[in-house]
This record gives sequence, structure tokens and C-alpha cells, in this order.
Amino acid sequence: MALIKINNLDKIVKERNSIHKETSATYNVFKINSKLYFQIDTYGSEDRKEKGKVSQCLQLDRETGIELISIIKKELCIE
Repeated sequence: MALIKINNLDKIVKERNSIHKETSATYNVFKINSKLYFQIDTYGSEDRKEKGKVSQCLQLDRETGIELISIIKKELCIE
């Protein structure tokens, strides 16, 4: 589980890439101390021992979410 801040998000180039197995996910938006956060939870595969348990959790604050949208648009040529 991790809170990602834009100042800790760097681009790297990997020589080997692969497509991961598809999984289910949920998202949640919440406010703490008047700051907005966006959270994505992913869940393990069907053969996982504890079904329905959160596998990974990523949180973005508002600033990071806005910047990530900009990066995704640029990298995937969306505009």
C-alpha cells in the first residue's frame, strides 16, 4: 500500500515488458483534513487463498492525480 506523490514519480525505460494478468479493482475518493485523495485497490486472482482481499492499494493526492492525468495523456497521445 502506498501514497504516491508527484515528486516521487519518475519515468524509466525498461528493456523487458510484459502484460500482467487481468484482475478486478475498485476505486474510492475521500477527504482527510480537507485534502482529497483517490485510491485504487486491486484484488488477487481467483485462485488466491483469501478471496476478496485487497492485493495492492495505491493512493494519489489531488496534485499527483492531476499531474498523472497529464502524463497519461501525453504518453498515450491523447488530446
